Amino acid sequence: MNKILKWVRNIIIFFFVSTIGMVVAFKYIPVYYTPLMFIRCGEQLSRGESPRIQHKWVPLEEMSHNMPQAVMASEDNLFLQHNGFDIDQILIARREAQQGKRERGASTISQQTAKNVFLWPAHSWVRKGLEVYFTVLIEWVWGKERIMEVYLNSIEMGDGIYGVAAVSKAKFGTDPAALTPKQAALIAVTLPSPLTRDSAHPTPWMNKRSNKIIDLMGKVTRFPYPEAKEDNSSKQQPADSKKHHKKKSKKKRK
Repeated sequence: MNKILKWVRNIIIFFFVSTIGMVVAFKYIPVYYTPLMFIRCGEQLSRGESPRIQHKWVPLEEMSHNMPQAVMASEDNLFLQHNGFDIDQILIARREAQQGKRERGASTISQQTAKNVFLWPAHSWVRKGLEVYFTVLIEWVWGKERIMEVYLNSIEMGDGIYGVAAVSKAKFGTDPAALTPKQAALIAVTLPSPLTRDSAHPTPWMNKRSNKIIDLMGKVTRFPYPEAKEDNSSKQQPADSKKHHKKKSKKKRK
């Protein structure tokens, strides 16, 4: 009995030391590969295709400010306010499921990041429990800017395409720093279903949804970049757009 208890104790200690160690390491080290990337490669091989991963890590400050604004507007408008979980949305999603309505996700950007980096995509209570654990850890250790940086670098954005640098190049032939509000919004539209939605060839519904996201981008809290770091895309906006942006900024300062 003592032997079994020692084994259990050692397994628990190893679990916490290894997982906390990984979270601390990824606060500073770029995440070049995720479990989902290898799972997709396996699926491609099973279909007789060559495995492919288009991915390039870029720091947050080298991305257009439009990109984090778009994903917050589309996926998680309370990202900067919550502690990793949007309890209201979780309760609403559960209530809708109990009423027989179409099941929808209520995961925050923090939860999606925890799942993408440390776990697998299949639905199970074990995976959900681990997702909660890793979400708490990254909120505590990483903070919001690092979570957003890892999220935008690791999330699946197309067939074999991961992260904003790869999708910018593959779909729009541009750098992540030069993404326009429309391009960022179209990328955000694809995120719930990146293998069936193409940001470069949007359907009428995707265009309509992206226009809604653009409208919401101006309403969610501005992501806390240092003021000195202005993204390149703002320099490429038309003069009218810049004036409009300045007016909005002045209003917020009052």
